[in-house]
Amino acid sequence: MTPLSDDLIKILSRTVIKEHPDDYSVVYIDPGEGEKARTVLRDLEAYSSVTYTVDEVSVVLRSAEWEGLKGNFRASKVEGPYRLFTFDIVLDLSIVGFMSVVSTALTESGISVYIISTYLKDHLLVKKQDAAKALNVLNGLFLQQKPNNILFI
Repeated sequence: MTPLSDDLIKILSRTVIKEHPDDYSVVYIDPGEGEKARTVLRDLEAYSSVTYTVDEVSVVLRSAEWEGLKGNFRASKVEGPYRLFTFDIVLDLSIVGFMSVVSTALTESGISVYIISTYLKDHLLVKKQDAAKALNVLNGLFLQQKPNNILFI
């Protein structure tokens, strides 16, 4: 692995992980139902993410919310359950390598990730059965970046 820059080490050492308590689903909705999706999905609660492309409407939302909404769509596919983690640190958009370090650590532990980046923060989804292992890997990664490996609480 390439040595980490001092800036990246500082960011990793200050990063706090927030695990959201609910199960999440990743949903594909046929783009032909895009207009309906804009109406039906407009009141989703945080955390949720909706992406419209030419090929799909992709949605990340609480699994319980999807159960109540899925009947509105003829053509959809769902994956899950996942657990959602938020990196509780505001990252400048010019930061290079943060998610690379995170995803490499998880990949080396055999954990598949689905990454979502927003303007201020990064988030990732892992399969529910891998959530505890992922949390341990991430805590270990961030702890090893702290000066003298001291965990500050």
